[in-house]
Amino acid sequence: MEANYILVRFGELTTKGKNRKLFTNRLLKNTKEILAEFKQLTYDLQHDRMYIILNGANHDAVCAKLKTVFGIYSFSVAYKMEKELELAKKAVLQIIENNSGKTFKINTKRADKNFPGKSQDINREIATYVFHHTSKELKVDVHHPDILVTVEIRHDAIYVMDNIIKGAGGYPVGVGGKALLMMSGGIDSPVAGYLTLKRGVDIECVHFAAPPYTNELAREKVLDLVDKLRHFTHGKIKVHIVNFTKLQLAVYDHCDESYAMTVMRRMMYRISEKIALKNHCLALVNGESIGQVASQTLNSMQVINEVVKLPVLRPVLCLDKLEIIDIATKIDTYEISIRPHEDCCTIFTPKAPATKPKSYKAEAFEAEFDFETLVNECVDTVEEIIIDDNYKKNDDIF
Repeated sequence: MEANYILVRFGELTTKGKNRKLFTNRLLKNTKEILAEFKQLTYDLQHDRMYIILNGANHDAVCAKLKTVFGIYSFSVAYKMEKELELAKKAVLQIIENNSGKTFKINTKRADKNFPGKSQDINREIATYVFHHTSKELKVDVHHPDILVTVEIRHDAIYVMDNIIKGAGGYPVGVGGKALLMMSGGIDSPVAGYLTLKRGVDIECVHFAAPPYTNELAREKVLDLVDKLRHFTHGKIKVHIVNFTKLQLAVYDHCDESYAMTVMRRMMYRISEKIALKNHCLALVNGESIGQVASQTLNSMQVINEVVKLPVLRPVLCLDKLEIIDIATKIDTYEISIRPHEDCCTIFTPKAPATKPKSYKAEAFEAEFDFETLVNECVDTVEEIIIDDNYKKNDDIF
């Protein structure tokens, strides 16, 4: 008997009341996009769950992809069959034989109350069948089983399900609009992007390059990070590459060294907001964490933030570095982030940056040169790259 279904549970989406259909329809759309390579799959979206009909697809491969879909609380590989208990017994035995655990539990749910027998009686009958036919040394453990097999007796059929697999959680990407992620080559910003996607907000990315001070390896590093993030969304992310060299040098020519980082960040925010508005993004996102560097003190954030009107989301604001590294490791961005290729912020870091900058001082330094023309030039010359399945197959990206 082959597994022929995957049952998907919604979790947090079930709290959405009248808006539930909006969320579940978006989840269905995102799931289809992420599983697009499995062309034989078909889908059945119901009120409280979704069924993915495998039609011969490898369920392990599908499950691996399904773990990246935000909005899914959990899922299970399932066997759908006619409402005959003997068929269910054989399916349960097969699941247990294919698992490596030594303890098991049968959990029967009778949605169809007309089906003969109480749930506990069915549990015992199936367990007895397993003990008589298994080739393994097994024990029942009703509290912490290695193998939990769920038998759902519904009105249309019996579903026998393997262990519950934890999903990515959160909301389906796109239900919360779109934001622009300020993507450096560091550890924090990819994690911020991941957490933003988890709350249902789609992203585009902006990266500030300063050639020749930053090289092609630094650029590739950023695009590789975006390539990791796209697997948690609909399979592609647009990246805006800003040539920041001219404006950055102007900042350092006209600002006291202690204020150079503050003014540079203000310029980045101005440019990012303009790009965000042109691309229908509702907010900016970055990887700032309170007190981690000089530009991330509350005083600095206030002075830097005041040059834009769009909200600035900081998903890792209150996480410490080890917590951020744990998430980066989980989403497979950490090893890319620690490649030794510096971005424009780290190359030009001043020796003693101001940790409590004043707005009037930053404004005074900015008044020394025509930064608005330079900002507009950065926006007008931005390079746009789509990171999708063709990434690294296209020589023009590098």
